[in-house]
Amino acid sequence: MAKTYDFPSDLRAGQEELHQVRAELSALLKRLPWSVEPADGFSDDNGWRKVERPASPGWTADEQAEVEKLRRREHELAVFVSGHRFWAEVATADRVEARTRLKHAHEETPPEPTGPTA
Repeated sequence: MAKTYDFPSDLRAGQEELHQVRAELSALLKRLPWSVEPADGFSDDNGWRKVERPASPGWTADEQAEVEKLRRREHELAVFVSGHRFWAEVATADRVEARTRLKHAHEETPPEPTGPTA
């Protein structure tokens, strides 16, 4: 049976926020033009596949600021999660498994309560 880990609430919260920030950043980058700076469109079929890009108006200052804010928060959270004091309590050989379990902890369903309820 796989080991279970009692992750501290602040570590779980940091990991969950990290997931949210990464999802928000990914969605934002998909919506933005392909080039940060204004650029002409191009078509190139000299490689192993054809690459085409339309002209890009570039990103606005607000869009650049939003991307920077999300990237900065993503970095802060990654440092917090990876450097959390909890990892010192986990045996070195078990850290990869524990880290993987933390990354997927939000997917787990909590156990059903048993016994009488008040």
